[in-house]
Amino acid sequence: MKFGPVPLQEAEGAILAHSTVVGDRRLRKARVLSAEDIAAMQAAGLKEVTVAVLAADDVEENAAAERLASGLSFAGIEAKPAATGRVNLHATVSGVFTVDKQLIDSINLVDPGITIATMPPFAPMVEGQMVATIKIIPFAISESVLTRALELGWNREAFRMHPYRPFRVGVVQTMLPSIKNSVLDKTLRVTEERLGRTGSSISGEIRTPHAASDVARAIEQLSDDSDMVLVFGASAMSDPDEDVIPAAIRAAGGIVHRSGMPVDPGNLFVLGERDGKSVLGAPGCARSPKLNGFDWVLDRLMTGIPVTNEDIAGMGVGGLLMEIPTRPQPRELASGKGEAKQVALKVPVVLLAAGRSSRMGGPNKLLALFGGKPLARQSAERALASKANGVIVVTGHQAERVKNALAGLNAVFVENPHFGEGLSTSLKAGVSALADDASGVLVMLGDMPGVSPADLDRLIDAFRSSGGRSVVRASHDGRRGNPVILPRSLFAAVSHLEGDTGARHLVEAEGLDIIDVEIGAGAFVDVDTREALVDAGGVLQD
Repeated sequence: MKFGPVPLQEAEGAILAHSTVVGDRRLRKARVLSAEDIAAMQAAGLKEVTVAVLAADDVEENAAAERLASGLSFAGIEAKPAATGRVNLHATVSGVFTVDKQLIDSINLVDPGITIATMPPFAPMVEGQMVATIKIIPFAISESVLTRALELGWNREAFRMHPYRPFRVGVVQTMLPSIKNSVLDKTLRVTEERLGRTGSSISGEIRTPHAASDVARAIEQLSDDSDMVLVFGASAMSDPDEDVIPAAIRAAGGIVHRSGMPVDPGNLFVLGERDGKSVLGAPGCARSPKLNGFDWVLDRLMTGIPVTNEDIAGMGVGGLLMEIPTRPQPRELASGKGEAKQVALKVPVVLLAAGRSSRMGGPNKLLALFGGKPLARQSAERALASKANGVIVVTGHQAERVKNALAGLNAVFVENPHFGEGLSTSLKAGVSALADDASGVLVMLGDMPGVSPADLDRLIDAFRSSGGRSVVRASHDGRRGNPVILPRSLFAAVSHLEGDTGARHLVEAEGLDIIDVEIGAGAFVDVDTREALVDAGGVLQD
C-alpha cells in the first residue's frame, strides 16, 4: 500500500486518507474517490489529495476484518458486518465471557495493522453487549500478513460466552443478638436479586444460631433440594480453619477448597463443596448488591465454569474493587484531606444536542423557544451556571443553527458527523473530547427543560462525595431518569457503544455503585413530541 499526496488527476480509485470538505459536501475518510469526487475537488481549487493506493496483494480493510472474524472460532457470540475496517462481536446470550489470551496476543503480534481488543476474561456480559472488536489499520493489510493471523487461529477457540444456568440455591443465615431481623430480611432480598440476573432462585432459607453444628445441619437439609448453598455468617470469619462456616462445611461432610480471597471487598469468602454441590461462605459485603469478590465466583459457577483454589489465588491482580458504603470513607480520602480532594474532582458536562428531532415531523426541538430562548441555549446556560467544570456541546443535525443559538456562551463545540447512527455516537464524541483530568462526566440531554442548575449541583455534589467512583442518576419517586454522571472508569466502555443507546446497559453490566438523587419531575420531562413540547411551555420554530 502506498500512502501520501498525489495530483488530483491520479487519485481516481484511490482511498481518501482524511475527511475533506468540498464545497457543501463532506467526503469521509476511507472513501474510494470517484471521477465525480475528483471533479468537485478540482472545482474547489484543490491540486492534490492525500490517499492510499492498494497494492495487488493488499486486502481491503473491511474484507480483511470479515475474513479474520470468519476465521476465528467462538460460541455464544455473533459478528456484525464490517465498517471502516472494523468488525464488532456481540454476545448472543447473557453470561460470562472467556478468551484465549495467548491466541489473541499472538495475533496482535503478527502485525500492528491487525488488532483485536476484547473484554477482560471472566467478565459478566449481557445479551447484545459488545465483547470484542477486530480492527484493521489503516485501509488494508497484505494477504501474507492476514494469512499468518488466520493460521494462528486455526482449530482454536478464541472466545466464548458461557450462558448462565438456572440454579436452585439454599440460603443459611446465622444469628447473634447483635444482628437484627431486618438485616437478615434485607440480605435475603439482595440475594434474590443477585441470583435473579442469572435466572436462579432461592429454594429455601434456614436461620440458625451462629454455631458450626447448627449450620452443618442446615447445609445438609438444604442440599437435598438445592444446586448450591450460600451461608451468611452473623460474625466475620476470624479463623480460616476453625471458624463457624468452614467448620460447618466439614461437619456436614463437605470439603473446604479455600478460606479467604485476594479481592477487596470480598476478602472473607469461603469456597467449599458437598456431594458435588458448591457451598459458599459469603463475605459480609455480599449483604449489599454492590460488586464484590463473591460475585466473581458466583458468576462463574452459575455458568458451569469450575472455580479452584488456584483460580481464587489468581484474582488479586485487578481485585481491588470499588469502595462499599459501609466503610466510613474511601481509603485514599482517609488522610484528613478528603474534603479538598472531593472538591477537586472535575466533572464537566457533555450536552447532547445532535439529534434529528424525528418525532417532531420536521422542526428542530432544540430551537423551540422556552421563555423566549432556544431550548438548546437554555440547557447550555443552566449547565454553565452549575458547579460543572465546563460544558461540551455535541452537535450534528443542523449543527450551524444550534451553534448560532448558543453564540456567545463559553462552551466547547464538538461536531458528530455520525449523529444519524444514534445516541451512542454523540455520547462517544463528547466523552472523547474530555480532558485527561476529568473524574467523571455529567451527560445532559438537550431537550429537558425541567432540569435546573440546582439539580445539576445536587448530582455533582453526590458524585464528589462518593469519591468519584459511583454512577449518579437523577430520579423522581424512586424511578431513574436523567441527567446521569458517569465515572471515569466507564469512559473506555463508552467507546464500545453502538446504535441508539446510551450508557444504561453499561451501568447495569459493570456493577458499579449507583446513587439515585431525587430532583423532582424534571428528571422525566423531555420534549420528544409536539404535544410534550407544548405541554412543557415550548413554541416550535421553523
